[in-house]
Amino acid sequence: MTALLRYHAELLLRSQRWLPPAILYAAFLAVGVQGGQPVLDSLGYTAAGLLPVAAWLVRICVTGEPPAARACAAAPRGPARAHLACLLTALLAAALLGTAATVVLTLISDPASNGDRVPVPRPAAGAAGLSAVLVCALLGAAVGALTHWPLLRGAGRAVPAMLLGALLATVVAGSPARAAVSGLVTGSQSGRVPVPLLPLAGAALLTAAAFAVACALTARRTP
Repeated sequence: MTALLRYHAELLLRSQRWLPPAILYAAFLAVGVQGGQPVLDSLGYTAAGLLPVAAWLVRICVTGEPPAARACAAAPRGPARAHLACLLTALLAAALLGTAATVVLTLISDPASNGDRVPVPRPAAGAAGLSAVLVCALLGAAVGALTHWPLLRGAGRAVPAMLLGALLATVVAGSPARAAVSGLVTGSQSGRVPVPLLPLAGAALLTAAAFAVACALTARRTP
């Protein structure tokens, strides 16, 4: 599995196809977040913006190989393991991107609640932000896994399904991403730093199920 992860990571980096989602994410943060804003509000915005980026990174990784190269990569360990490595590479890339953004925004944001009423410790806020980022990265990867090959073929269906899935995962009641982001926004009002353990557990379970479905179908279908 380590060799497959290294292979897909090198493929992602060398293709430079990760640049558009990374640039879009940076632009999203530059427009919506400024230094001196309440730290928990900034971190909630950071986490929410990562979800569609994670789904996009999954698309990049899943569609980054021609069929012949995919078959060669799958030959030693099987197509399911190869596809899992592909999905994990996208998830790790999204998590790294979100972590970098969280660190920067934790340092430049105001360590206080909305209205400067209550001080908010930076380390605790950063930890809560990282948890929310991981929740959104997980759900974004799950959306990407369920809206691309082997479940959906062709950009005409996959891309709209990905965008709709990312939107629903962000706004639907009961979504772990919505719960994590809402917790940060609510915490910014009261000054209490949330600990989104339940959303994190829910996101991990949903993503594991989505990856399992995608990998199981990969073993039965050809590109």
